[in-house]
Amino acid sequence: MVAARNLIVADPKSPFAEAFRALRTNLQFTSVDKKVKSILITSSLPNEGKSTVVKNLAYSVALTGSKVIVIDADLRNPTVHKLLYLPNSRGLTNLLIDEGDYEAYLNIDNSYSNLHILTSGPIPPNPAELLGSNKMKKLLSNIQKDYDYVFIDSPPVVTVTDAVVLAPVVDGIILVIQAGKTEIEAVSRAKEILESVKANILGVVLNRVKESHKGYYYYYYYYDDNNPQHKKRRKR
Repeated sequence: MVAARNLIVADPKSPFAEAFRALRTNLQFTSVDKKVKSILITSSLPNEGKSTVVKNLAYSVALTGSKVIVIDADLRNPTVHKLLYLPNSRGLTNLLIDEGDYEAYLNIDNSYSNLHILTSGPIPPNPAELLGSNKMKKLLSNIQKDYDYVFIDSPPVVTVTDAVVLAPVVDGIILVIQAGKTEIEAVSRAKEILESVKANILGVVLNRVKESHKGYYYYYYYYDDNNPQHKKRRKR
């Protein structure tokens, strides 16, 4: 059972909830020509809030009735189980080693039966090798058949290669940046690394933006500037 406490989207009138609704809407626009189902959410460096974005985006999408699964593929510093108050004695790493029925490893929120969570499981000695294995590709392929959206939390791009090995097997990537902290060089490097493996970068989430002295809350979601349909959004 999932204990869905401290969710930003729990307050539907908050500017935070509105920001995630805008993000959800933007994701839907990416599926005009091709359905975007599997989405890897990462950052350039650690502690930029990517797991919090994964959690709230998943709940926001699940509220529409879509069948959603969250996979914690950060096998170095897993966080999803902590954010959702879940046990983590078994999960993704067990599946990749044992190749069992993935449904037996899922956690289901009693309030949102269409939202499932697959925690990381025990931390392995070889995270990149497991995530880049044929077993992982097969698992993702099977999961995508059963869900409308698959949100994958992965380690930062610049520090380790885990996100890079997953990038080619997902439909798109969202890069999370922390306002006032992430240096532009790190973001540029992350973008360069992802593009080197021909990753489909859907856009960037600017996270933890503080309210201004006038009381406005700013939240930006950027799409590829080369696509005229993808524009900046500002919520206040």
